[in-house]
Amino acid sequence: MLWNIDFTLVDVARVTRAAYAEAFEGVTGEPLVYLAPMAGRTDSELFFEFLARNDVPAGTEEETLPEFVEALGDAFARRRDQLADQGRCLPGAREALAAVAELEDTVQTAVTGTAMANAVAKLAAFGLDSYLDVSIGGFGSENYPKASLIQFTRMRAAEAHQASFPERETVYVTDSVRDVEAAVIGRARPVAVASGSSTGRQLREAGAHHVLDDLGDTASLLRAVRDTGNGPG
Repeated sequence: MLWNIDFTLVDVARVTRAAYAEAFEGVTGEPLVYLAPMAGRTDSELFFEFLARNDVPAGTEEETLPEFVEALGDAFARRRDQLADQGRCLPGAREALAAVAELEDTVQTAVTGTAMANAVAKLAAFGLDSYLDVSIGGFGSENYPKASLIQFTRMRAAEAHQASFPERETVYVTDSVRDVEAAVIGRARPVAVASGSSTGRQLREAGAHHVLDDLGDTASLLRAVRDTGNGPG
């Protein structure tokens, strides 16, 4: 069971934007004036999108991207105490994680565009980290597309738990069209939550097997997970 974090489980956009702005200016020397749509994108994808939108020369990827990732981690670490005050746990998220944790033969982790340390900080700020095995998750600090992160996570889970996790039983819960598309490519079953910027119709058209308004109805989520995970191969 794979979970996206931002706008699926938590909303910490205000803190995240401030950290992006500090890291970007620290690395490029230029202010981050124009943002980019963040849903479904990794930190590395966002960095190059920021460069293009703000007309800032990219330099060499080998130099600038690692510098940005490190600077972003530092900027985020300085703001960890602000996460709970300026952000929120989305309705039903904690209950959903707790309910899935009770399912037999189920392992939960995160697949997110955020770097691992920052992702864990977002979860921990609202007491959600204990439900997820982040050691096997997929994170933006790995600099791979999300579809690849989904596949890597499945392999890590199999190795760590000495068990098989078939593609048809791998479920990815997310709020964005890009993530739903990544799930389809990465051979996971997408369950979408219309808690972000994507509409229910957009999520269905992207390939979501089920679309929920939010995570507030735990029973509906569990039905969607069971139905999606038991679908035809």
